[in-house]
Amino acid sequence: MELQNLLVSKRNSYAIVTVNRPDKLNALNSATIAELEQVMQELNKDKSIRCIILTGAGEKAFVAGADISQVADLNETSGKEFSLRGQNTFRHIELMHKPVIAAINGFALGGGCELAMACHIRIASTKAKFGQPEINLGIIPGYGGTQRFPRLIGLSNALHLLLTGEMIDAARAHQLGLVSEVLEPEKLMERAEALASLLAAKAPLAVRYILQAVYRGAGTDLDKALNIEATCFGKACASEDMHEGTAAFLEKRKPEFKGK
Repeated sequence: MELQNLLVSKRNSYAIVTVNRPDKLNALNSATIAELEQVMQELNKDKSIRCIILTGAGEKAFVAGADISQVADLNETSGKEFSLRGQNTFRHIELMHKPVIAAINGFALGGGCELAMACHIRIASTKAKFGQPEINLGIIPGYGGTQRFPRLIGLSNALHLLLTGEMIDAARAHQLGLVSEVLEPEKLMERAEALASLLAAKAPLAVRYILQAVYRGAGTDLDKALNIEATCFGKACASEDMHEGTAAFLEKRKPEFKGK
């Protein structure tokens, strides 16, 4: 598939995926969702890539939401199908074997906020704005917003934003725990790439097992979650990377992880 709505660039050990519809504030239409699914699947299989940065083109928006022109004609059946397509793509991102960093450079509204929440780490520009304004259109979030928002910022805060449709700025998003860092606009990608390089240097299997333990354990009770953690810990102990990491520590040298 020739990409029409995304830009993909690869560095030494990480990739940058840019939603490239700046004239539409990078709104997500069906074609963009399909491209995002394909690109993320390919990067997940690419052994040379150990981390991914996701951002938006231009200075105004990360992703300003879904393409409303495609939403306006939905009915009950097509609406559910529309929701499931986006959910499946975002869930694939969430369950990837390598970390995805959202570098949020502007508006992250509706589907854009939901896309950011599906990423593993979120950092934001001081110009970023967040919100789920779907209620103002007579609908609800359909790409996971009603589920990830409460998990990330708590039920009370999530309900306030979901029911009012209000936007919050980057400082408030940081205060609520929606993003982990807020930076000046000119520093955002510099920090994202530094973070990607840092994560890419970690043991790939350990990264994978941390992501598995966190996301598989989050939806179950503590006893089951601890068992998931123990299973992942055991798998990590069986890796060559574990032997390399512990040997490097004891020998006081930098480890060279190979993802084996």
